Amino acid sequence: MTVSNLTHPKPTTQDKPYFEVLGLDVTLRFIEAFAGIEIYISDNPQTHSSVVALLGYDKAKALTGISDRLQPRVPLAKNWRALAYKAQGLLTVQIARKLCVTDVAVRNFLRAEAPKDPIR
Repeated sequence: MTVSNLTHPKPTTQDKPYFEVLGLDVTLRFIEAFAGIEIYISDNPQTHSSVVALLGYDKAKALTGISDRLQPRVPLAKNWRALAYKAQGLLTVQIARKLCVTDVAVRNFLRAEAPKDPIR
C-alpha cells in the first residue's frame, strides 16, 4: 500500500471515539472487521474475545474507557473509510472491494466530499 501526501479525513461523530483511541490504521481495521455488528466492550477483556484478537489487550482495554461514547453497533462508515483509503493511496477499485460497493459508489463518495469551487 502506498501512502500519499494527503492528510487523513476528519472522522465523523460516530467514528471519532474509535479514531481517538486506536488511531487511523487500527480504526480502519476495526471497522472492517466489525462494521454493522453489535459488539460488547467488556470492562475486563478476555484473551478469547474477537476484539482482543484483532486489537490486542491494551487497545481493547482502552476502548472500555470510551464505551459510554460508542454506539452498540459499530458504524459502517463507508463515506469516511472511502476518503481515508483514498488518502492512503488506494485505487477506486481497491476501495470498492474493501467497502463491498461498486466503483461508481466510491466515486460518488469521493465526489461528494471534494472541495467545491467558489461560485463566480
